[in-house]
Amino acid sequence: MNTAVLVIDVQQGLFDPARPPAEAREVIDRINRLTARARAAGAPVAMIVHESPSGALAHGSPGWQLADGLVSHPADRLVRKTTPDSFLRTELAAWLAEQGATSLVICGYASEFCVDTTTRSAAGRGFHITLAADAHTTHDKDHADGGSIRAHHNYVLSNMKSFGVRIEAVAADDIAF
Repeated sequence: MNTAVLVIDVQQGLFDPARPPAEAREVIDRINRLTARARAAGAPVAMIVHESPSGALAHGSPGWQLADGLVSHPADRLVRKTTPDSFLRTELAAWLAEQGATSLVICGYASEFCVDTTTRSAAGRGFHITLAADAHTTHDKDHADGGSIRAHHNYVLSNMKSFGVRIEAVAADDIAF
């Protein structure tokens, strides 16, 4: 299988040091190790960024930029999106088709929104998916802390069988290309 890596919404405005998501630094470090292995193996990497018409994630604003410490490469594809689904109204599907990708490794922010929605959308499109189980994160919420939300989504997504494709949650350092 040809595998591509999707790094979702690891942006300065979402990884603000004054109010970071759960394990922010560790998650970025795991993503960096994961994408380095992917690039070394020749797997394409997409850096997906969320944007809004105004505010912290306005296109080109400081908050819209990739988070401090996240390593990107000139060959990485930058995909701009405006919804939790990285495929909706973006060029992601066409780019993955150009790359010959049949499987995806998904990581980033936010576990319960963009990571979850993109994973489900990708599964619906027939991609086999490896969710980097410890390389996605979110902020604590009133009902649960970020680590519990991540654990919940690792469980739910890896137990979905109705799409007819494999979705598995694997620690980032255990993912091979």
